[in-house]
This record gives sequence, C-alpha cells and structure tokens, in this order.
Amino acid sequence: MADMIPADPGPGAPPALRPLLTAMLDALRALEAPAAPMPAATCRRADLPPAAAWPWRMILVRDLGVLAHSDGVRWIRHDTGEEI
Repeated sequence: MADMIPADPGPGAPPALRPLLTAMLDALRALEAPAAPMPAATCRRADLPPAAAWPWRMILVRDLGVLAHSDGVRWIRHDTGEEI
C-alpha cells in the first residue's frame, strides 16, 4: 500500500496547501512503515470497541493491565488467552 501514497501533493495542489499536504503524506508513509515501535492504543475494559470493527488489532486494556487483540469476533487477553 505504501506505493499507493504519492511522493508529493502533485502539480495541481494549491501552493498554500502544499506544506500541509506534504506533511500529511509524510505521516501516512510513517504509518505504513514505522521506523520504531509504536505505542499501543489504550482504553478501559468498559470502553473496548466492538472486536468486529478492529480485526487483528491490538489494544492495551488499562484497567486490566493487559494487551488484548481482536480476532474479528472477540477481544482476547494476551496473558491468559481468554476472552475479555
């Protein structure tokens, strides 16, 4: 997907928007290929989003103190393998 991100905003971009558009493109490239580990998203157990909306994503459940991942159906604790 990184090859789908243009190298620059393109010749048709308004000059006043070019710095903003360039910064946005740089940020997208950094998300596609991070140079370092990224912090995990966090939330409380009561605020977990629907697992189906976040398949194969990880989250730190703050009040449980555990990482969890979505299998597309449910959130799974990484310490015990049990469903949250």
